[in-house]
Amino acid sequence: MLASLTGARAADEGGRLMAYVGTYTSPLKNMRPTQVDLPPGNGRGIHLFEVDRASGAMKPAGVYEMGTSPSCLAFNADKTRLYSGNETERVGDDESGTVSSFAIEKDGALRLLNSVPSGGKGPAHLTVHPGGKFVLVANYFGGSVAVLPVKEDGSLGEATDVKRDAGKVGPVKATNAAPGSFAFSGHDQTHAHMIEADPSGKFVIHVDLGLDQIFVWKFDAEKGALAPAETPFVSLPAGDGPRHFAFHPNGRWFYSIQEEGSTVALFDFDAQNGRLTARQTISSLPPGYAGSNFCSEILVSADGRFVYAGNRLHDSIAIFAIGADGTLTFVTEEWTRGDYPRSFTFDPGGGFLHCCNQRADHIAVFRVDKSTGRLAFTGHYTPVGNPSQIVFREVR
Repeated sequence: MLASLTGARAADEGGRLMAYVGTYTSPLKNMRPTQVDLPPGNGRGIHLFEVDRASGAMKPAGVYEMGTSPSCLAFNADKTRLYSGNETERVGDDESGTVSSFAIEKDGALRLLNSVPSGGKGPAHLTVHPGGKFVLVANYFGGSVAVLPVKEDGSLGEATDVKRDAGKVGPVKATNAAPGSFAFSGHDQTHAHMIEADPSGKFVIHVDLGLDQIFVWKFDAEKGALAPAETPFVSLPAGDGPRHFAFHPNGRWFYSIQEEGSTVALFDFDAQNGRLTARQTISSLPPGYAGSNFCSEILVSADGRFVYAGNRLHDSIAIFAIGADGTLTFVTEEWTRGDYPRSFTFDPGGGFLHCCNQRADHIAVFRVDKSTGRLAFTGHYTPVGNPSQIVFREVR
């Protein structure tokens, strides 16, 4: 496995900006054929790039090779550790995915600390709790969420808590699907798709796409344990499939994107008791659209003025203006210049948006107009097999 940065330059006075890209991969040649259970992917592991701050363009800076589809990535607060959720259903005889912990060297290279079971099959999302002592992971195929303790050196321990979703799975046809839609992805079983703490860290929220529910947990920051909140869940329209969510910078507005219903829903969040109260639902698609679409990512701009919502098959990013009361108004949409935009992320300055076009095997870069929220394609494509998520870190 290659951990060094190929041809990396010494840091300049302003520091270099590095990007780390999680991908879908195939098992490595030195693995036993039955060791990893996952579909083939074109990625090689976690791909490293150096980013031009002026143009957003990226050039290769190395690969940490992994055959276990490190599709989701998260840093600790000071970005000295990187955690990857490895989206497999089985490793060896263990029917579980894994989460890996990496130390980040001075030049930005990755050094594996350890890997532990994720608490279920197919970890599709992870985040670090604001307190820094736990990693939270959502297992898509396992229908479970887990809490993993972070040791002093940044490595991970065995789960302190695992919760398995249960309930009635939603219908094949989404309530809010576009006319003629055959969008069906996750209403065959429970599917935990995203997990994240609220800004205070008092509560942990996760969505289950198959159950059409958003769960709220009280979090014990000493024990790493989850307990149902006063209102333990809210339900979305049947079959719509909540996938990802994002808090507004004010911590009071919560936006959820529905994968099969192609909607964005606004909730008010009560930071005292964790209660979510629905207030608005708006389509992620342009008026008149017909056919299938699968929503993906949702982001709120750092200044709290815009929401960005990803559409796969329509292959667009919808842009919404946020009103004084948190409600959304459609502004425009931007073609992603590729197939199946799985996720997208702002660079640290918020001047560029990098879109992982999973099936096109590239990342497309857009310049962000902070006054209007609009996106303009820069002309920069970065080839990388089946990119899933991109995160950024400065190297000084």
